[in-house]
Amino acid sequence: MTVFRLMLTGALALLAGCGASSEPPSAASAPAMRAFADDGALRRFLAARADWRRKHAPPPVEYDTAMPAPPPAAAPADQAERAAPGITNTQEAGVDEGGVVKVHGRHLVILRRGRLFTVEVGDGTLRPVDRIDAFPPGTSGRDAWYDELLVAGDRAVVVGFSQERGGTEINRFRIGADGSLRFEDSYHLRSNDYYSASNYASRLIGGRLIFYTPLVLGDPQTQDGLPALSRWTGKGIAPFERIAPATRIYVPEPVRRDPTAATDVLHTVTTCDLAAARMACRATAVLGSWSRNFYVSGGAVYVWIDGALGTDRRQPRALVYRLPFDGGTPGAVAAVGGPVDQFSFREDPARGTLDVLVRAGSQDERQGEDQGEAMWGSEVSGGDAALLRMPLALFGDGRAAAPRAAYRALPLPDGETWSFHNRFIGSTLVYAAGAFAGERPRQAVFAAPVDGPVVRVPVPHGVDRIDVIGSDAVVVGNDASGRLGFTAIRLGGGARAEATSFLPAASEGERRSQAFFYRPDPGSPDGVSGTLGLPVTRTLRDSRLARFLGSGSAIAFLRREDRQLVPAGELAARPGDARDDECQASCVDWYGNARPIFLGTRILALMGYELVEGRLEQGRIVEVGRTDYSRSAKR
Repeated sequence: MTVFRLMLTGALALLAGCGASSEPPSAASAPAMRAFADDGALRRFLAARADWRRKHAPPPVEYDTAMPAPPPAAAPADQAERAAPGITNTQEAGVDEGGVVKVHGRHLVILRRGRLFTVEVGDGTLRPVDRIDAFPPGTSGRDAWYDELLVAGDRAVVVGFSQERGGTEINRFRIGADGSLRFEDSYHLRSNDYYSASNYASRLIGGRLIFYTPLVLGDPQTQDGLPALSRWTGKGIAPFERIAPATRIYVPEPVRRDPTAATDVLHTVTTCDLAAARMACRATAVLGSWSRNFYVSGGAVYVWIDGALGTDRRQPRALVYRLPFDGGTPGAVAAVGGPVDQFSFREDPARGTLDVLVRAGSQDERQGEDQGEAMWGSEVSGGDAALLRMPLALFGDGRAAAPRAAYRALPLPDGETWSFHNRFIGSTLVYAAGAFAGERPRQAVFAAPVDGPVVRVPVPHGVDRIDVIGSDAVVVGNDASGRLGFTAIRLGGGARAEATSFLPAASEGERRSQAFFYRPDPGSPDGVSGTLGLPVTRTLRDSRLARFLGSGSAIAFLRREDRQLVPAGELAARPGDARDDECQASCVDWYGNARPIFLGTRILALMGYELVEGRLEQGRIVEVGRTDYSRSAKR
């Protein structure tokens, strides 16, 4: 019996002995999770927990936000509601993610190194238009990181984290029809740093701006540690105003009853109305530990919190929360193990399930709990794996646990499995586990249909990325000789590797999910023919920082034709043309700076301050235009 099965068997047996159900209730019978009746009830609850910890608990954990080292063995309504069309890779259709480049009518809007830029791309042009600081006028942007950009109607929204001005910063700008940029207003959400090396804090669904942020609770006798919003007035930060009353802060029944349960962090989902002249926000929060993974579907935010239910690893320690967008009551379910990142999740409304890839081991045994995807947490995971099909009807007051039958053990390769990649493609989970790509000459990829047998697919290179090409998968990674390999895996009718192509002396330039894009050919059934783009670098470096922050020197393009992968050439940067940009804020590209852009029939490559246009001629990309958009009019 595997470690995961032993852990699962013991955990569910103990949970059942405590009165929790391991059988799914009907949707009508699932009891609702309770919020606090008022601020007094919230203060009394938190004060009682703080008093218990002072008397019984060990010293609090100091959460490590540094990049984790690999295991030692692995060392060597109206316009505001009409979202702009997507030009970057997203996990869910209709759910836009904060990124570094968006489209607005005839213009691209680009966020880089603390500034916003617009470039006209209508009617075949490629012309820098405007630029503006991404932070409020009269401020310096010091000690802030502006990483995520969204566009809705004629507004651009820049999301950052400001240590100086207090939490998550939201800056709104107006975009003119001519591409001009004008600062509109700025807000701050009280939060801790939301950064994740793999996930994005913000989403846009229609005209709704949605954030996930963690918030460590402060003094229970004050409101200083509760979700709140502040508007920047031009004369400093206005007082924070509560956006989550006690009646929107929820606690599952097992947490209410167990004094050892973690209650020191509020996991907060905030929804803001972008169309309002003065942005209005509403927040819902749940209690838990610092550990978290979150996933946004079209109808809800799911937050998986490890270590929420005490410290006994023989019983379920995780709680999974579902916070619906319709304003309904959140629900919770107890579970075993933990996901790797947001790509470990898939909501299946037709089947009424939340499908999740979970692993049994902790990502950080020093801290006694899985740290989830916070900071660099998603880069290292461990333990056996299983596919959990969680019935949505289970989500209630937290006393129910995912039944034993909902977990399906998954095979893993021999040897190191800490570098884990996964992605749901349709109803098939595709995953791979090993060390860093390039440390093995070959690697196994597994395709697990949710209703079918797992298929092992060998590929002749490592795996650093799993992505979607039409209805199939593509895996990307280096081999032992430094070549960057691309393998297309056909998923229909039994998974199998169908084509591999190598780029010599290259590596992935960026690891972020949005760095990859695949455009199916018009009329191609299931996207079996199309063009993909990915930043690559020809300067192979061992630095872990370069691995995560990116060092793209070109965008490589491949064609998929007749189910074969054929290199189509590259659009390369000209680093010799770079000049000092006099950067004042956010001078590290934490979210990368290189993207392939497919805009209608046009193909563009964003690399730092360069925007290069190419055209496919007889299957090869040919450069037809180039601009340095940093030369936009200075504001």
